[in-house]
Amino acid sequence: MIAAQAPVQRPRDARLLIVDGHGHIRHAARSEFVELLNAHDLVIANDAATLPASLHGRHAASGAVVEVRLAARASLDTADVHRFVAVVFGAGDFRTRTEDRPLPPELAPGDRLELGPLSATVESLLDHPRLVSLHFDSPARDIWAGLAAHGRPIQYAHVPAPLALWDVWTPIAAMPVAFEPPSAGFVLDWASIRAMQRRGVAFATLTLAAGISSTGDAQLDRRLPFDEPYRIPATAAAAILKARRQGGRVVAIGTTVVRALEHAAARDGVVHPGEALANQRLGPASSLRVVDAILSGTHEPDSSHYQLLRAFADDVTMAEVTAALDAHAYRTHEFGDSIFIERRVRAASQAAA
Repeated sequence: MIAAQAPVQRPRDARLLIVDGHGHIRHAARSEFVELLNAHDLVIANDAATLPASLHGRHAASGAVVEVRLAARASLDTADVHRFVAVVFGAGDFRTRTEDRPLPPELAPGDRLELGPLSATVESLLDHPRLVSLHFDSPARDIWAGLAAHGRPIQYAHVPAPLALWDVWTPIAAMPVAFEPPSAGFVLDWASIRAMQRRGVAFATLTLAAGISSTGDAQLDRRLPFDEPYRIPATAAAAILKARRQGGRVVAIGTTVVRALEHAAARDGVVHPGEALANQRLGPASSLRVVDAILSGTHEPDSSHYQLLRAFADDVTMAEVTAALDAHAYRTHEFGDSIFIERRVRAASQAAA
């Protein structure tokens, strides 16, 4: 795989690697995605808009330059934007690889971070010198204004030009709660949604505050994804029940949708509408109860996104997927190519066990 460097959400040459439930692999143009769907299928996407969550400023006690990347919070409530989990770096910006960024100055509870028009207090260190609980003291409206005026999209070195906020908003973006874009949704546009309708495919959305994809520290990255709040509308929950009754599949656009739906169904196998905090990690030992297929970006094997994909296909298939992505020079990261994986078909002996 190679890194996608241009911030183009729907390049005409975007490709799609397809894995069916038996592990068979084939290649297609990503524009053919809708043709993989059947009547009565339900496609669900994450409509979270992306925050300008990168804030540059200084550590008040030392005067040192810092970058704060807001990374998680416990609620979707737009009035409750005072407390965040944040990753703090020393001087520099996205042009330096995240893993090469220096640590911030030594932080301690009570330290102030001056971030343009905003000021925040370090409430606590979260078992790592880069990871803190941060509290903004301003009224919510001033925090929103400060983020809009001073914040930038979180960005990594593989895209050389600065990103604008519209580069990281999907076509269905609604509530600004994501810290990085739910980028699998870049594949969507109004033409593709109309094409789904013509095929008898239903479409619904949920909202999950997609977190960051990398902290630059291997130890800390193993804790990803952080807990993520989500909201499932009653219309989406009802659409799942309808698809099930009609024999259709539930197709998730992105790993965030899988995480929300599987967390919502963990108690009794039914997706209940409402808000909750997704705190589980999905992987090869996970038993999927809701999602039948996923359309996702391409991911490196050491990422948390890849671990979630292992819930859909066995390790032999995933190794073949990685080899095919490498052999055909698929593009990775948020503006890259895509994969479509159907949940593996269990052998009859497994199903009876």
